[in-house]
Amino acid sequence: MTRASRRDFIRGVSALGLFNIVPSSVFGAEAPSNRLTRALIGFGGIARSANHLPFKGSRLVGLCDPDWLHVEAGLDCAEKAGWGKVRAYRDFIELLDDPGVDIVHICTPPHWHGCMSVMAARAGKDIWCEKPMTRTVGEGVRVMEYVKAKKRMFRLNTWFRYTDPFYGLGSPVKPVRQIVQNGILGAGPIRCVFGAGQGFDWKFYWSGKVNLKPEACPKTLDWDMWLGPAPWRPYSRHRCHETFRGYWDYDAGGLGDMAQHYLDPLQYLLCKDETSPVRVDYVGPRQHPEAVGRFDRITLTYADGTEVVLDGDRSLMDEPFLRGSNGVTVWPYRESDGTVHTWTPKEKTDRWMRMLDADGREMDVKRLVAELPEPPPQQTDFIDSCKTRRRFCLNEETGFRSCTMFNLAIAAERLGRGFAFDPVSLHAKDDPAADRFLYQSMRAPWAHEFYRD
Repeated sequence: MTRASRRDFIRGVSALGLFNIVPSSVFGAEAPSNRLTRALIGFGGIARSANHLPFKGSRLVGLCDPDWLHVEAGLDCAEKAGWGKVRAYRDFIELLDDPGVDIVHICTPPHWHGCMSVMAARAGKDIWCEKPMTRTVGEGVRVMEYVKAKKRMFRLNTWFRYTDPFYGLGSPVKPVRQIVQNGILGAGPIRCVFGAGQGFDWKFYWSGKVNLKPEACPKTLDWDMWLGPAPWRPYSRHRCHETFRGYWDYDAGGLGDMAQHYLDPLQYLLCKDETSPVRVDYVGPRQHPEAVGRFDRITLTYADGTEVVLDGDRSLMDEPFLRGSNGVTVWPYRESDGTVHTWTPKEKTDRWMRMLDADGREMDVKRLVAELPEPPPQQTDFIDSCKTRRRFCLNEETGFRSCTMFNLAIAAERLGRGFAFDPVSLHAKDDPAADRFLYQSMRAPWAHEFYRD
């Protein structure tokens, strides 16, 4: 897209006049630096987290958001964080058109992730994208193929496959990968359970409301731009900002919020980075077509029989995190009172998961792991990836596979039943209804931007 046609496109999709009267004081001069530059697309709560605005590995030069109140908050936070007076862009298309930006951080709701990733790759930017990578399998296929074709660097913003204790497990993922890849859990299929009993909270409070009444949109918000590729709906406060996760148009409740944090490390430790489940099964209530509810149990099954069970009704509280075909089990670390502690990324601990042999006897995990070959090293520095063009370990391909796991779960949840999936063709098998959830359409004009070369 030429610079002139970009300006025409901006005028066509965003008519919010107040973005044309940005005070000159917010366009401060950039300090000289040879570091890579970056800008934030979206400034809600997640943009303030350590991997975005405060991140010191590259130089923050600007941000944008369809809500001017968010823009003002972002400019203030950037100055307080030591970045000076960064630039406020009219919208993300103007940001992508700026040759002074090397990396874009996509900190928007998930319904924008796929479209913005493709447009950023087309604009020659490297991409640091919030989780989940995409809302659907179809969006993920496009992002994976396009980003790779454009030779851009892509990083998904979850990190447990390579650093920090993995939530309630009380251990980094690397030693669990060693245990799995060296056959300590047997040669046959493995069963994994994710739920409250294993230290993984599905956050069912991210639920939508039904029969919402239209409300007057704040003058500071460009609602049409906020919706972007999602279906048009009248503005309602509960559909936007802090509570958007409760609506299928934008996310998938607690499953959309947390599943890539949980399932990407699992995919890595199960050595499944190059494939996807062949079947998903669902047990739970029927879902409202707009508002996300809860689920009871979702089971993802791989071709080798390995099962990943998402426990929503807490009926599997006493199950191990992993159960091998030989009876060996892996359990989360538990406090002395029996509770599972959910570690935050900032906490460091030398407590590890527990392992029991087939007879229920405690195993010396650290001694066992010390004697096992280690997995291949991973590229874990995204800024180095951008400089050297060595792909980050959680890139568009590995991220696509872990995103596909819960995109299948979301489709089954919305259908109210399971279906078979082909991990090669990336379509539901003989099930057009399931495929309609896996490959959803986008609203114009964003569909054109997403699919054009």
